Amino acid sequence: MSVLLQSWRFWAILSAVFAAMTAILAKVGVSGVPSDVATLVRTVVILLFAAAIVVATGQGAALGTISGRSLLFLILSGLATGASWLCYFRALSLGEAARVAPIDKLSVVLVAILGASVLGETLSAAAWAGVVLIAAGAALVASGW
Repeated sequence: MSVLLQSWRFWAILSAVFAAMTAILAKVGVSGVPSDVATLVRTVVILLFAAAIVVATGQGAALGTISGRSLLFLILSGLATGASWLCYFRALSLGEAARVAPIDKLSVVLVAILGASVLGETLSAAAWAGVVLIAAGAALVASGW
């Protein structure tokens, strides 16, 4: 089990499972609620949940060791996350979860492109083919074909 807990694939699959649950639960929860208010409630829950994990695992002291550069990029990431969530909840309030989520997952395509162009990461030809298929699949699902 400890090997599994050290696997990035294990955590990535769990992330996908929870992201799917997020879409369905959010679609139900946003019904009759302004999307920005729904985002606020979700954000407060996440803040409390993350704080509880940091406290429970004794990682609170690590907050004082974050470098200025890391802090800047974490803040920028938080702002991007907030903007993403606001847009996601607005999209869910206006559209079907089964169409909104695939378009949201085009972030996978954008991460591959930005990872290669900005971070210098490399993907194999097969991986790029997968990126193209993700884009095509998202387009097909979102179009309702």
